[in-house]
Amino acid sequence: MRAFVVTAPGAADVLDVDEPVAGPGEVVVEIDRVGVCGTDVEFFVGDMEYLRTGHASYPIRLGHEWSGRVVALGDGVDPAWLGRRTTGDTMLGCGECRRCRSGRPHVCEDRYELGIRGGFPGALAERMAYPARWLHPLPDAVDDAAGAMVEPGGNALRSVEAARIRSGDRVLVAGPGTIGLLVALFARARGAEVHLLGRSERTRRFAAGLGFAGVWTRDTLPPGPWDAVVDASTSPEIPSLAVELVEPGRTVVFVGLATTPTPIDSRDLLLKDVTATGILGASQGLDGTIAAYADGSVDPSPLVAATVGLGDVAAVLAGERPAGAGGGPKIHVDPRR
Repeated sequence: MRAFVVTAPGAADVLDVDEPVAGPGEVVVEIDRVGVCGTDVEFFVGDMEYLRTGHASYPIRLGHEWSGRVVALGDGVDPAWLGRRTTGDTMLGCGECRRCRSGRPHVCEDRYELGIRGGFPGALAERMAYPARWLHPLPDAVDDAAGAMVEPGGNALRSVEAARIRSGDRVLVAGPGTIGLLVALFARARGAEVHLLGRSERTRRFAAGLGFAGVWTRDTLPPGPWDAVVDASTSPEIPSLAVELVEPGRTVVFVGLATTPTPIDSRDLLLKDVTATGILGASQGLDGTIAAYADGSVDPSPLVAATVGLGDVAAVLAGERPAGAGGGPKIHVDPRR
């Protein structure tokens, strides 16, 4: 079958690889749609932290935002999975350690991360083998594109829940990329007044078209109160700004990740009685995201700008925008093209 493989920084191709086989407890999924993520870009350019820590190495098969259909079952898998549309978790814990047993497999020290960590082949391929216990079924109301938006949506939903956003709250989301916009959509669905902070004119213009209360630059940002601030950016300056802006006694959430240190003065947290929360992974937010997409309270479809084939992925990772792409931040891949 065909798979997209990164062999070195800046070097990638679509290669013929062995067909996946479902081992015990596994399924084979035929992939319908895959999202290209900033983490994939970091691997392509060679900046991803796991390359330095030894948790990942080249060659690597990327792809962790996906939807597909189960086409084969390994021993011990419920036959009801055959033919079902599905997506799945990215963070695949060992299932045996204290963290896994306490419901925190996403921070398991020995976890695999699909298409990211531990050499587990990702979804940028025609098919992949995947552990059945991490599958999440997709209802008919969630199409292939929305199914591939469940993983980023899970990160966003966890961020909104961590921020303890309530109806009537005034919320600031920094970084109007995919995660930031999904945070904004989930927060608005809860009745919040949502504002976004961004640097790029193109991304700000797109966000404004989604009808949020305000989209600002740092220079035009109005005064608070900000009942919650969610940093979904990659800027090292935003975390300290988030603590400065948030209302005393409320919460800042960090779901974006800068490539350089982001200092925060703990005195600023303490003297304002601020809660600061980091979000790693979508695991606990996947089911809630699927439900929100299915009932229409959150619609991720406007965020998908274009869908390309495997042969176009390297260009996308290199920063090229497909011809005719819409204004949204997300590029999808159909491996059948």
